[in-house]
Amino acid sequence: MTTTEADQVTPEAVPAVGPADHEHGVHGYHKQKDEHLKRLRRIEGQIRGLQRMVDEDVYCIDILTQVSASTKALQSFALQLLEEHLRHCVADAAATGEGIDAKVEEATKAIARMMRT
Repeated sequence: MTTTEADQVTPEAVPAVGPADHEHGVHGYHKQKDEHLKRLRRIEGQIRGLQRMVDEDVYCIDILTQVSASTKALQSFALQLLEEHLRHCVADAAATGEGIDAKVEEATKAIARMMRT
């Protein structure tokens, strides 16, 4: 994906989530929220490091190496979040029989988006 593609976020790419979508108010990641925030802050630091590297005219291959590390960190975070979603939200829908098809479709679309990156 090029920089211009990443900058062009369309409403279809990021679906709106309303209160009715998560009526329980507790998400699959709630037990590990602090760990997730800590991890995201580390990733944010990596991105700031990339900005600093560009600002300091660091060799392009060194920057690309850091871009790869940042990308892998985000992908790893996304996989963990997806696993928690499947274990909590999708499993809850399966157990209650409420909205299982919608939850599976939602998860499938999320996986498809992850595979495109």
